[in-house]
Amino acid sequence: MIRGLAITPPTLGRISIGSIVEKNGKRLPVKEDYFTITSNVQNKDGWIKHPLNDELIKSAGQDKLRSIPVRLLFSDPDLNLRAEYSMFDRQTGRPLCVGNGETCRRYTETGIQSLPCPSPDLCELAKGGRCKPFGRLNVQIGDDDTLGTFIFRTTGFNSIRTLTARLNYLRAVSGGLLACLPLQLKLRGKSTTMSHRSTIYFVDLTTRDGMSLEASIAAAKDLDKARKEAGFDQLALDRAALDGFANGAFEEDTDEVMAITEEFYSEEEHNTPHQAMIVSNAKSTASTKPSVKEQLMTKASLLSSKATPLSAA
Repeated sequence: MIRGLAITPPTLGRISIGSIVEKNGKRLPVKEDYFTITSNVQNKDGWIKHPLNDELIKSAGQDKLRSIPVRLLFSDPDLNLRAEYSMFDRQTGRPLCVGNGETCRRYTETGIQSLPCPSPDLCELAKGGRCKPFGRLNVQIGDDDTLGTFIFRTTGFNSIRTLTARLNYLRAVSGGLLACLPLQLKLRGKSTTMSHRSTIYFVDLTTRDGMSLEASIAAAKDLDKARKEAGFDQLALDRAALDGFANGAFEEDTDEVMAITEEFYSEEEHNTPHQAMIVSNAKSTASTKPSVKEQLMTKASLLSSKATPLSAA
């Protein structure tokens, strides 16, 4: 196995709830109120739709795809959904820093280093929204490829939090049979004061329409029994996936990240250089971890700077 190269699940296509549109000469990300399943191929108009996209719309009898029947490849929730704080160089697509709120892996002048991760709210390098939560969920659609997956990528906190909860809850109630449950991705909407009362959409993971949780668990037990009789080793698959992810410092390669940064960051953010700041601050970040008092003061300063004067309302 090549060291330094993360071995990720085979990807047959992508799942998105947004697209890129050109407006006033700029390419900007736009959120949508439906799923789109695409292949891994692009043309001048964007990602080419996967045949499953239209098949599922037709079978659902709707004009938009708002739910997708899926299964999960792994029994471990953390293998199906990998979520971290991530910062990319928006000019090259190179991942610069990836952390979990406690530790991070960061490119520095001396190579990749493990450093403290205070989370974006308290990180000097994350100012201006440079660092965002970034989740990747791999799911199976259809039965054509036993180990092939479609990937849903998101920087949405609502999607990441909801999917994390669902994965852990479903594994618990099914007795560890997460990879055998018949499930569906479902699009949900909500309004908040932060969204100025407009609807924002996020992704949920539920049992399939028309199936109760009890029926889903019964189906999972039947599938698990059939797989074991055929010699299918789920634990070995999970171990292989864990070793593959651990083989590289960063999951995405440069080609993938260029498309990701275009989809999730505005053109103004793309034009903000910060590679030099990451390198120049690496030593101070490595040698000094902020005290609790310093963290609280930084947090207070950030909240104060974000406050909107009444006269500007």
